[in-house]
Amino acid sequence: MLLLDSGTYRNDPATHLHNFLTHDGRPPADLRAAARAELAAYDTVTLRDVAATAVRPDGDGFAVDLADGGSVLARRLVLATGLRDTLPTTPGVADLFGTVAAHCPFCHGHEFAGKHVGLLDDETAALLDRAGIAVRAEPVKGFCRSAVGARATFASGPTEELGGLFVTTAFAQAAPFAEQLGLTMLPSGCVEVDVFQRTSLPGVYAAGDLAHQAALPMPMASVLTSAAAGLVAASVVVQDLLVLDDVLRSAV
Repeated sequence: MLLLDSGTYRNDPATHLHNFLTHDGRPPADLRAAARAELAAYDTVTLRDVAATAVRPDGDGFAVDLADGGSVLARRLVLATGLRDTLPTTPGVADLFGTVAAHCPFCHGHEFAGKHVGLLDDETAALLDRAGIAVRAEPVKGFCRSAVGARATFASGPTEELGGLFVTTAFAQAAPFAEQLGLTMLPSGCVEVDVFQRTSLPGVYAAGDLAHQAALPMPMASVLTSAAAGLVAASVVVQDLLVLDDVLRSAV
């Protein structure tokens, strides 16, 4: 097995990961380092610190072009390239994202419990108002770090001290491979997979938040669910190759 690591990840802004038993609060880089150390024990695994730039069908397999100018051939592909977040353009959000600001209450909600929390999302203002949650209609000028967490300033009226801030992000595929391979996409912008992580193109599988089943409205973006999807994809790759090899042997 060949693992290609680009060195860039969706959770780069995050200082800690959550919702992963025995790893809660661990820096993502530490988890990746531990994973690399474990992989080093397997002589069937090769890890290369180079990004893939393009993929295409090639005979009975696939050709993968690399950022260093090289290329590799593979019988099967598992895409785990993830998504990229586009943050609101409100000044200060980018500096806070991953610490004081987050986009997922399941990842950071507990850490903000008991604090005065803001939500930057025009679409839910009416719903929040009906729920009895204070809504400030004046435009937000920006955010900056403060002793509490963040300070929000408005076009008019007083500032707000916030212990946490939730924002809505737009996401897109982090890599062009789904488009290059012509994979079926879902309205969410993610790759469609079945329960075995198979995509619409035989021989190509997808795991992590870049893909989900059609029955779901969007991916469950967490480290634990991504790891679980990767396990499923890997096991199905082995099974499919065993079936293929058996068919080929029978045909000889």
